[in-house]
Amino acid sequence: MGVLSWVILGLIAGALAKWIMPGRDPGGWIVTMVIGIVGAFIGGWLGALVGLGGPVTGFGIGDIITATIGAVIFLAIYRMFKRRGN
Repeated sequence: MGVLSWVILGLIAGALAKWIMPGRDPGGWIVTMVIGIVGAFIGGWLGALVGLGGPVTGFGIGDIITATIGAVIFLAIYRMFKRRGN
């Protein structure tokens, strides 16, 4: 259930990241949701490094916040590289 919960959490985090950082994204909502999934993994990994928790065991508020922060960071990096490439 660990990976599946990260994917579901990533979809939620992607939607929250899009809400926090509105604007036109190259790729639209689908790419943003994929970015949310990747951001959830990155946020969980970084959270584990600094001692904020490990893999998702449920959908606690801390897990959602950590995944959303990871998704926002990854979305910002994605936007930066996509705009540079145009």
